[in-house]
Parts: sequence; structure tokens; C-alpha cells
Amino acid sequence: MDGAGLRIGVAVARFNSYITDRMLNAALARLAELGVSDADVTVAHVPGAFELPVTAAMMARSGGCDAVICIGAVIEGETAHFEFVSKEAADGIARLSVETGVPVIFGVQTTYTTDQAFARIGHATGYAEAAVEMANLLRTLRDA
Repeated sequence: MDGAGLRIGVAVARFNSYITDRMLNAALARLAELGVSDADVTVAHVPGAFELPVTAAMMARSGGCDAVICIGAVIEGETAHFEFVSKEAADGIARLSVETGVPVIFGVQTTYTTDQAFARIGHATGYAEAAVEMANLLRTLRDA
């Protein structure tokens, strides 16, 4: 997998930053390992997972990103808020790839406990890999 020359957007939620900051660092480190230049990565911080879709849409439609990674952590609490935020983030992000033609990677953890969220921080390397793989695949298909 070669990320050289790819421009990657990353939208990351500040809510639960003790998880999302670590996810961001893991994704950025993996992008670098895959050859994506730091200069070709744009990171946008948003308040929470609910705001990820609109930010990812702007990044995808700007023409400046070959792929966008959405990073968030929604941990169940004592109210139904968890369900609403999770659903809207997932639905919004899911539509974007088809609507924009730019791969938008769903990197939003939806866990029941903080321990589960911590255990899944390393999954963010897979989000970086998915972004590079999909950007290259779509580039190949466009050039065919």
C-alpha cells in the first residue's frame, strides 16, 4: 500500500479527547508509514461526533482530499444521547462516499464502556490503511 502523493483529510472529534487524541496519533503515524507526507494531511478538530459528517463533507467536496477519515468516540452514558449521536454520525458519514465520490472512512467508536474504547484505539491504524487503499482504488478506476 503506497500513500505517496495522496492528500488525506482527518476530521476528529474533541469530545472524549482522551480517546480520540490517541486515535488521531495512531492514524497519523500509520499514514506516515504508508508514505503520506505530513504536508498532505489536513486535520480538522470538531466539537463531537455529531459534527463529523458536515466537516467531512466540506473536506471531500473541496477537491483537496483523496480520502477523509472521521475519528470519534461515543461512549454510552445514562441517557439515550449515545444512540442519537451514534446513529446520526454513522448515517451522515455513510452517505458521503457515495455522494462525493471521495472515500470517507468511518472511524467512530461506539462503545458501552471507556475500557472498550481504550481497547480499540489501535483500530485507527486500520482507518488510515482503508483511506489509502480506497483512494488508490478509486484513482485506478478513474484512470481505467
